[in-house]
Amino acid sequence: MGLTPPSISMFFIATLSGGAGLAARLGYLPMLAPLAFWMMALAFVLLWLASVFRNL
Repeated sequence: MGLTPPSISMFFIATLSGGAGLAARLGYLPMLAPLAFWMMALAFVLLWLASVFRNL
């Protein structure tokens, strides 16, 4: 199984999700604080999927 780099758009979406999750956890986005864990998990899963599968 060969790994491929994620596309620019997938990397950008994962980075936004991870950044929003981190900001929510640190208190900068209090309305998203209950979802902080799931936003970070989503970012890691998106990067994993984009690395494992081609054309994502």
